[in-house]
Amino acid sequence: MAIKIFDSLSGKKKILSIPKNGPLKLFVCGPTVYDNVHLGHARAYLPFDIIVRYLRSLNIKVFYLQNITDVDDKIIERAKEKKTTAAKISAEFSDVYLKTCKKLNISSVDKYVKASASIKEIKNQIYRLIEKGYAYETGSGVYFSVKKFKDYGKLSRQNLEELRSGYRVESDPEKHDVFDFALWKKKKFSYEPSWPSPWGAGRPGWHIEDTAISEKYFGLNYSLHGGGMDLKFPHHEAEIAQAESLSGKKPFVDFWIHIGFLLVNGEKMSKSLHNFITVPDFLKRWHPDVLRWLVFSRHYGSPFDYKEEMISQAVNAMLSLKLLFSSLKTKSGSGEISSKVKKAVSAFDKKVKAAMENDFNTPEVVSEIFQFANFLKSLDNLNKKEALFAHSFISNLLSVFGFSFFLEKSLPKKIKEMAEEREVFRTIRNFSEADALRDKLEKMGYKIDDTASGSVIVFNNLEIHG
Repeated sequence: MAIKIFDSLSGKKKILSIPKNGPLKLFVCGPTVYDNVHLGHARAYLPFDIIVRYLRSLNIKVFYLQNITDVDDKIIERAKEKKTTAAKISAEFSDVYLKTCKKLNISSVDKYVKASASIKEIKNQIYRLIEKGYAYETGSGVYFSVKKFKDYGKLSRQNLEELRSGYRVESDPEKHDVFDFALWKKKKFSYEPSWPSPWGAGRPGWHIEDTAISEKYFGLNYSLHGGGMDLKFPHHEAEIAQAESLSGKKPFVDFWIHIGFLLVNGEKMSKSLHNFITVPDFLKRWHPDVLRWLVFSRHYGSPFDYKEEMISQAVNAMLSLKLLFSSLKTKSGSGEISSKVKKAVSAFDKKVKAAMENDFNTPEVVSEIFQFANFLKSLDNLNKKEALFAHSFISNLLSVFGFSFFLEKSLPKKIKEMAEEREVFRTIRNFSEADALRDKLEKMGYKIDDTASGSVIVFNNLEIHG
């Protein structure tokens, strides 16, 4: 097994080295909790859940760590708007974030750590950066000196000299350089959250919390660091600068994994464009697996241009698979599992593994799933053992990737009776009554597929409110 992952820093795919002692360490930049969870968050965090689930299915131990930014200027501004405290805003939306992740079946994170719970570690890193000459104090706070770190910009491949003249940032006359970023912000107003420090009461900057938290749990070098493509500059550049300045060693992490940008109908999602879609609003209408399927069907590193018509495509694809699964469980022919079916399952397994080992190519996995499904449909004489063998394999695979929609539940007695009544009408060729019952069942949320070996019915709970 050789898992290749595209590393954003080197710009190429590299083979992942699995630690012999201890877990594979993954840190992912979590949300800033001042507003509702939106599609951009789902686009970022669902792929990592899928990746970690898959790695663990291979018996690879993974420690997945994620921070929650609950100390930030955006939170303070939102608190002012709402005439409340920053602590209340961050607590409210931290809770919303964790509950939404649970609804999306994102269960692979081992530990969430809030910035507010890491002040000691943050201050320690700032103190050491000052001692090493990489940071300095001004009247407004403590800043990292970018010019002291020669590799700043290597991840995003930015030319700082070209950027410098046009770079707009809140001015501080005491800053040494426009790119110098805040490690500690001194308190200006009474409503700002603050903690005591050697540099005065204040709060941490955004970038320092990540390296402080990751150092506590992983040290200053580990395997995988993930986040959205928009975090490359300046956030991840700042993390590299902080960590490598502290350790004196390169690289900070072995792999940088970046999730592709999310667009909505070709435009950046924003409230001003009225295309801002929250996950809670999405889930009011659709099963969480629909969103997981949309993400799963696209490569994590590619741009994702969300369009409403994608939902119907996803729903149709998922329903066709669920109907296939149910039809497999109805097979009744006797016999053993043929070598043809065994070879097909084995070949399917190898192709899925090859796709996942090639930079977690989930779109290729989707393609292989449907090719395998078409193969099964083409077998007219599939017996019961063969059908259950194939059913078990493909349903277990989807379970590995975190899908719950495909788990089959027993149909209610009333639904079974209506389906049986419909079969009677079909047998006596009373198609008008059969169609009326089909319409009634579909309005009740059940999908029917009439096959050569009989009708198959499944509960269609993908659309929550039709």
